[in-house]
Amino acid sequence: MSKVAIVKGLNPVESTVKALEMIESGLSGLLSVERPILIKPNYIVAKHPSTGMTTDSRVVEGVVKFLKERGNKKLIIGEGSGWADTFEAFRVAGVDKVADKWGVELIDLNKDCFVEVYPPNSLALNKVTVAKTAFESLIVSVPKLKIHRLTRVTLGIKNMMGALASKGAMHNGKLHENIADLASVLKPSLTVIDGVVAGEGHETNGSPVEMGLVIAGTDPVAVDAVGAAVMGISPLEVKHLVLAEKKGLGTCRLEKIEVVGEPIEKVRRKFRRTM
Repeated sequence: MSKVAIVKGLNPVESTVKALEMIESGLSGLLSVERPILIKPNYIVAKHPSTGMTTDSRVVEGVVKFLKERGNKKLIIGEGSGWADTFEAFRVAGVDKVADKWGVELIDLNKDCFVEVYPPNSLALNKVTVAKTAFESLIVSVPKLKIHRLTRVTLGIKNMMGALASKGAMHNGKLHENIADLASVLKPSLTVIDGVVAGEGHETNGSPVEMGLVIAGTDPVAVDAVGAAVMGISPLEVKHLVLAEKKGLGTCRLEKIEVVGEPIEKVRRKFRRTM
């Protein structure tokens, strides 16, 4: 069974480290490699994490702290904002200070070199142009726990859209299929969802929801499934998660997921969605 940790607490750095410690037995592949590790937060807009729209820098710091203390030296924090200057978004969120504190490279994926890749067993996306850094690194996806008008949720798998040369090209009527295809070439090795202050109503202009949660696991589909369930949404209603499961990228079936830490039922809250 896939294992997903849910931790509730007042200190996001400590909660993140605790969540990662709870799944550490499954992280041997990530902790022992020489390849760079890209930590990919969600900064589609330049808004403070307290708005519920962007990744909390303290969760990013928890990931960096955990990896650094286990000997990982080639860490990169990277994002390609869709509606803002990426470095301005970093500054507003405070991630620039995290990078300085821990000696981690900070990059704008929108200004990276790009490579053309071909998703295997494509559902809709026959080829896609992605940031070279993302393609060549192991990926830690650090999304916000929030609602999305078109895809119901925007979590770890959809977060990979920030590594695209053209994000708008995904919105061609087959968004769910495109997200699942993209995940097959940019599959996170670890997903850590920032649910400290989550977002409901709208993905870029919604309302904050105090949750105090961090959700983590190595199965990207399972982590997103748990994140959806925490927001009161059945994972089976999230089409790109169902498609990703069919592509063999993980499981979205809650009965096949071992949740450790807080049970879903204890922290679940029904999130409002704007149509």
